[in-house]
Order: sequence, then structure tokens, then C-alpha cells
Amino acid sequence: MRILVVEDDQLLNHTLCYNLKIAGYIVDTAITKTVAKKLCKKQEYDLIVLDINLPDGNGFDFCREIKEAYPDTAIIFLTANDMESDMLKGFELGADDYVTKPFPIHVFQKKISALFSRMKKQSFADCFDDGNLWINFSDMTASLAGQPIFFTSFEYRLLKVLIKNTQTVLTRQVLLEKLWDVEGNFVDEHALTAAISRIRNKIEKTDTSYIKTVYGMGYMWIGGRK
Repeated sequence: MRILVVEDDQLLNHTLCYNLKIAGYIVDTAITKTVAKKLCKKQEYDLIVLDINLPDGNGFDFCREIKEAYPDTAIIFLTANDMESDMLKGFELGADDYVTKPFPIHVFQKKISALFSRMKKQSFADCFDDGNLWINFSDMTASLAGQPIFFTSFEYRLLKVLIKNTQTVLTRQVLLEKLWDVEGNFVDEHALTAAISRIRNKIEKTDTSYIKTVYGMGYMWIGGRK
């Protein structure tokens, strides 16, 4: 698991990074929002440990930006402020946890371990099934109305991103960033448009729609609406 620690208190930053690395995580670090944004453009993280008060911005704004671009990235807020309103705002923005400073490092590590355990359990339930369309992302098999259908590996990746963000408009830019091949192979807009068209031809009938085109923006998975 890869973690980004965004904390401007250098002693706390160093302490967190040291202990997380010892626990076996891959850890990057930033003390400003600007540096954190640059790192996130180069690398997608499983978890961002995020201070609310940063020298060049606040963690709430950064959380909002991250969740729009990388909905699957978990966020744990760090703050010296234990105001209930701030906690509620953090959770409304999609944060997974909220830790008030000061805190015991071993308790913080337990929180991260529990969070990753929940994420792994969710990933095991790696199927979509609405009674008509069935997709198993783990073994890359699928069927429609009980009949096998076949997707390319790229189409499975695209479907997984769309389904994980049901009822959420994903811009073409966000999709292209998420579908960038792990080996660095470029995915362009033509390839994305072609893949969407192929998927529609395989799963959509005249009375059923799974993918909605939001003109001028991107696409949204609407899950078999008639």
C-alpha cells in the first residue's frame, strides 16, 4: 500500500513516515499542498494522511480535489482542532477518519491497518450483478441475460472505474488519468470513445442504458436504467 503524508510539522511528518515505513508501507511526504498536488499527479495513492492547516492552503480544499480526481483514495485528516463542525465537514468531503493531535503513534497505525483491512474486504466483492448484467472483475468473466459476453482487459478496467463511481460524472480527463496503463502506455481520447462505444454495443439494448454521456463533460454509470 502506498501512503502520502501531508503535514507541515516536520517532526510529526518525519515520525509518521518513519513508523509507517517500518510497518511496511511505501510512503511519500509533503509539507505543502503544492508539493502534495505534484506528487498526486505522478502517483496514485491508496491513502493520504492530510493535515487540515497547511502553509499554502487547507486540507479540506485538497481533499475535495483529490476525491474528484481519485475517488478510491482514502483520506485520514490530522488536526489540532477537535471542533465537531470540522469533523462533520471532513466526513462530508469523503474522509475515512479524523484524528486529533496529539495522538499515540501505535493507535494511529492501528487505524490505518483497520482501514486497509476494510478496503481489502471491499475489493474481494469484486462483482457487478443487477440480475441481467453480471461482471466478475477478479477472473474477468461476464454475462448478459445468462449468455457469456467478452470484454478486453482495457474494457474491464474502464467498466470497473465507471461502476465504482455509480451516479458520478467522470470527466474524460479523469478517466484518461485512471486508465493510464501501469506500464506507462498512453490512453488517448479516441481509445476511450471507442471503448465506450464497444461496451455499449455489448451490454445495452434499445430499452436499457448503462452508460450516460454527459455532453461537454464525460460519462456516468447509471446501472441499467430503462
